[in-house]
Amino acid sequence: QVQLVESGGGLVQPGGSLRISCAASGRTASSWTMGWFRQVPGKEREFVAGLRRYDSSTYYGDSVKGRFTISRDKATVTVYLQMNSLDTSDTAIYYCAYGPYLIASSVSQHFGYTYWGRGTPVTVSS
Repeated sequence: QVQLVESGGGLVQPGGSLRISCAASGRTASSWTMGWFRQVPGKEREFVAGLRRYDSSTYYGDSVKGRFTISRDKATVTVYLQMNSLDTSDTAIYYCAYGPYLIASSVSQHFGYTYWGRGTPVTVSS
């Protein structure tokens, strides 16, 4: 079992920045993939960003490329999502996900992940 705890969500003004974190604990593997997805009520869950420990490769959804950055703490199983130039359209519940090694084409697919966090809300509003 792997437990995921997200933190750092909140209210931010348009154009602002926010960093959210996800710490994994429990029986984590030596090679994992962690990702961020977001969801707005009534809409499908959307891939935001992913990172593979195997080669530290990162992946981003089209709507956040150039604005968001996923990174990891090499001492722990923790990933961060730095969100810049936030827009009202970024308002959502952000979910952290953990899974095994995934091929590149699967990093953006929610079915590749085994464990999910409870989500942290991000609201972009003036």
